[in-house]
Amino acid sequence: MNWYLEVLKKYAVFSGRARRKEYWMFVLFNIIIAFVLGIIDGVLGLTTEGGMGILGGLYSLAVLLPSIAVGVRRLHDTGRTGWWLLIAFIPLIGAIVLIVFFVLDSQPGSNEYGPNPKGVG
Repeated sequence: MNWYLEVLKKYAVFSGRARRKEYWMFVLFNIIIAFVLGIIDGVLGLTTEGGMGILGGLYSLAVLLPSIAVGVRRLHDTGRTGWWLLIAFIPLIGAIVLIVFFVLDSQPGSNEYGPNPKGVG
């Protein structure tokens, strides 16, 4: 839970680097929270015609900026610019490329985006 809260504390911080664990724990908690909010929306009848619930939609808007920011920091950790996030607009292939980038290990030592967040030289 601390990893999730750390990302929220860095709400719009696009500089620096984010470890794999920080990124994937944030993604995991987002999925869990979205699932729970989806159930609550369904039980309370708050879903719209498109299937998106009101609570889920509000949550998605609230974490949009932190999600982009942690994605940019994760790309920085692998030595890539945050502009690589735009590859997600290419159907299927873009998502696969980003997943590969997000799974790669940190660049050892410092890079142009800052020191290694693992603290290893």
